[in-house]
This record gives sequence, C-alpha cells and structure tokens, in this order.
Amino acid sequence: MSYLDDPRVLFAAERTLLAWQRTAIALMGFGFVVERFGLFLRMVSNQALSASQRGFSLWLGVGLLVIGAGVSIVSALQFRTVLRSLAQQEIPRGYWTSLGVWLNFLLAAVALALAVHFVTSNG
Repeated sequence: MSYLDDPRVLFAAERTLLAWQRTAIALMGFGFVVERFGLFLRMVSNQALSASQRGFSLWLGVGLLVIGAGVSIVSALQFRTVLRSLAQQEIPRGYWTSLGVWLNFLLAAVALALAVHFVTSNG
C-alpha cells in the first residue's frame, strides 16, 4: 500500500514498466542481430558455415530473444501487482492502466514467435 493518494505513484510505476520494456526490446533486438550474424558471415565468405558456427549464433540469439520475452512478461506481471496495491484516488479516472501490460505480452509473443521461427527454419 502506498503512502500517497497521488497519481504520481502510478506514473512512477508506469515509467518503471516502460524502462523494463525498453530493456526487453534491446535484448530482443540484440538477439535478432546475433542470430542473423551467422547469415551475414555466410554471405561475406561465400561458403557455408560449419554446424558449430551456425549453432552458436542461433542459440545465443534465440537465448537473448527468450530472455527478452521473459523480462517483458515479468515486468508486466510486476506492474499489475503494483496496480493492485494502489488506491482508487491514485489512478486518474478513465486512465488505461492495462495498455502497457498488454503491449508487453504482445512483445513477448512476437519474440517467442521469432525464436520458434529461427529454430525451425533451415537458416
């Protein structure tokens, strides 16, 4: 339970959610770049990569995508926990508190779909 009957508490929690959302996007973006780096190396060298070279970039990239999706989900659940602890007067009337949560869940779903695509495609 917060000590202020002030909407700034909600806005501070929302800024924290957005900071974690940026972190998740950065992890996912880096995972995508790492996974595609194997493809770049193959194009530059004009020869096929060994299975170990391809596997390293694939699994490191997929791992970063999954970690980013996890960060996105955990931050959304944590924000919902904070929302439940706020008093009614701390949330402005008509304010959409669930928009950031659903955006994080959508972001996680996209990251997981990319991870599945990378694992199931032939490269």
